[in-house]
Amino acid sequence: MTLITPTPINESEREMLRLDFCGMDFATPLVLLSGCVGFGEEYTRVQGFTHREVGAVCLKGTTLEPRLGNQPHRVYETPDGMLNAIGLQNPGAQHVVENILPELDFTETRFIANLSGSTVEDYYEVARIFDDSPIDAMEINISCPNVKEGGVAFGNDPDMSARVVAACRKATDKPLITKLSPNQTNIAENARRCLEAGSDAFAVINTLMGMAIDVDSRTPIIGNNQGGLSGPAIKPIALLKVHQVYQVCRDHGVPIIGQGGITTASDALEFLIAGASGIGIGTALFYDPLVCSKINAGIIDYLNQHGMSNVGQLIGTLQLNQDPIHC
Repeated sequence: MTLITPTPINESEREMLRLDFCGMDFATPLVLLSGCVGFGEEYTRVQGFTHREVGAVCLKGTTLEPRLGNQPHRVYETPDGMLNAIGLQNPGAQHVVENILPELDFTETRFIANLSGSTVEDYYEVARIFDDSPIDAMEINISCPNVKEGGVAFGNDPDMSARVVAACRKATDKPLITKLSPNQTNIAENARRCLEAGSDAFAVINTLMGMAIDVDSRTPIIGNNQGGLSGPAIKPIALLKVHQVYQVCRDHGVPIIGQGGITTASDALEFLIAGASGIGIGTALFYDPLVCSKINAGIIDYLNQHGMSNVGQLIGTLQLNQDPIHC
C-alpha cells in the first residue's frame, strides 16, 4: 500500500487546532493512544510523521514491576475492528523513567504516562515514580483487575475507581486523566465519583471485551481467551459514552479525550461535537500511519466552512432532538 502524505498545513491553520488541555498546550486535538505507539520513540520511525501533528502521546501501559505479558495470539483482526490482549508487557515504571523518558523530545509534544496496577497501592507507587519525572500528565488505566477483590476490574465499580484516583491524586500534582471503561452499568456516575476523587480529565472509552473462535480447533484465537475490541466497530458506543460523560464534565470545565474507532476527520468532528476536547487515535494507525495529518486537514476544512477560528468553538455543540422516544 502506498501512503500519500497530505499537504502540510500552514501556521495560521495550526492556530485553529491549538487548544489548552488541563493546562497543557496541545498543538492539535489529536492524541496517540496508549499501546499503539509503544513508548513514543517507535512512531518517529514512520517516514512523513512529525510530532507537530498531535497534541500528545500516551505511553504504553506501565506497571510497578516488569511484565512479560500474555501468551500469543495477542492481536487478531475482526470485521471493522481489532482484538488485543497484550497483557501490559512493559519494563516497569522505574526503567521507563530512567531509560526511556530521557530519549523523548519534550519540546515536540506532550507525553502522558499510562498507569496500571493490580492493587490500589500499585497505582500509588507508579504515580509517585512518574511524579518525579518530566512526564506532562498521567492517564489512569482503571480497567485492570483488582487482585485483592477477586479480579473485578477497578473501572467497572465506581467505588474502586474513585479509590484508585484518590490514591494517584495523593502521589502527584500532575494532571490526572482517568480512562473510563465502557464495560460498566453507569459510566456517568463513575465519572462523577472519579471527578470528586481528584481526576482532572477523562479518556472515553477504553476497549470493549470480545472474543474470536477458531472453528476448526474450537478454541479461542486469543491466547488470553478474550481481549479488548477497538476500531470502527465500537465508534457508536464510544460516541454515546462521550456524550454521557460530557453531561457530568461540562459545568466543571473538565476536558475529555474521546476515543474509539476514529479513522477520519468526520469521525473526529462527531466526537468534538459530542463534547470531547481531545481526539484519541489508535487502531487507525495500524493501517494508515499518516492518518493524523489527514484528520487535521479535514478538521481545518470544516472550521473554515463554518466560520470558526478555533477547534474549541466546536466542542460540545451537539443539538439534541426534542422529546426522543426511549427504547
